[in-house]
Amino acid sequence: MPTPFVAVPSWELEAGAASQVVQQPDPVPPRPASNVVEPEPDAAPDASGASSGPAAGGRLRPAAGVAAHELDALGPLAEFATDGPVTDLFVNGEAGLWVDRGGGAERDPRWTATEAEVRALAVRLIARGGRHVDEATPAVDVRLARGIRVHAVLPPLSSSGTLLSIRIPRVAGFSLAALARAGMLDAEREQALRRAVLERKNLLVSGAGGTGKTTLLGALLAEAPHRERIVLLEDVAELRLDHPHVVALEARQPNLEGSGRIALDVLLREALRMRPDRLVVGECRGPELRELLAALNTGHDGGAGTLHANSLDDVPSRLEALGSTAGMTPEAVARQAVSAFDLVVHLERVDGRRRVAQVGRFVLDGGRLAVEPC
Repeated sequence: MPTPFVAVPSWELEAGAASQVVQQPDPVPPRPASNVVEPEPDAAPDASGASSGPAAGGRLRPAAGVAAHELDALGPLAEFATDGPVTDLFVNGEAGLWVDRGGGAERDPRWTATEAEVRALAVRLIARGGRHVDEATPAVDVRLARGIRVHAVLPPLSSSGTLLSIRIPRVAGFSLAALARAGMLDAEREQALRRAVLERKNLLVSGAGGTGKTTLLGALLAEAPHRERIVLLEDVAELRLDHPHVVALEARQPNLEGSGRIALDVLLREALRMRPDRLVVGECRGPELRELLAALNTGHDGGAGTLHANSLDDVPSRLEALGSTAGMTPEAVARQAVSAFDLVVHLERVDGRRRVAQVGRFVLDGGRLAVEPC
């Protein structure tokens, strides 16, 4: 008999809240708007994503465009998602819940749940994203609401019990000026990047996980003229753009029979038929790099993308590795990348603060790809 979904953690049940158990898949009704404190219009985030405005000390508004009732889709995790400037939630089986509010993950002692409860929660959250997680497909990534990202891993793939990793798009919607005020970049780089967007330069934003690549890319694209059409492609929709003309495409995962998958490289070819003024790939992870390089080398200016890399010097080797998955030689990747991307913006996270560490440009060094600071 399948384990029932428990909509509240066991510590609440022990306190007499058993009546709150949800047995039906219907979403929880929205919370009253009075429970949410709106930040002041001019409140800027700090480099970790937290607001520095008057509301920073209380409960902050959910991410721009993500209403409280949308966070309710997280079930018992909803209250933790609204408890301050939360960017990530991690449930590690019975070991507990860790919350990242921009300064690194910290364990929240208020949460307790058994492995059966965590597994039931994972099954429900993945189902709400339109997919299924079980022993046959023990690792699944889905999108809830508008940009809430949920990744689940079940045993035996995980030896630590059921694992949940949830990304809350709380820092979406901040302007480039707000990020500069928060310390992510200085005034000189702010002006240089704003000018690069207006001059339709092709940009590659790199950095390790959690350094703010999506945040910065969203702020940069928001600077694009409103008459331009932005076509955005992502593996799982996450990027939020403050722009009036955005067309978003999301890759499709295979069904239970292993068919029906539509990858980013296929979407990119379709996007070229949609007359984009700016072509954006949320993250380059594989063969789609070949299609993106080809597009940016054939008159599609103003494009952008992100890439996982540990440092600016590591970006060329990362591109070569991704190019190899598409059958490209290092020399071919080098020639294509030098002419495709005008700037590489590398981010880093130090002591919980995200910042632009370096800006560079691609060059050829003996026929191989290299990057020099600028």
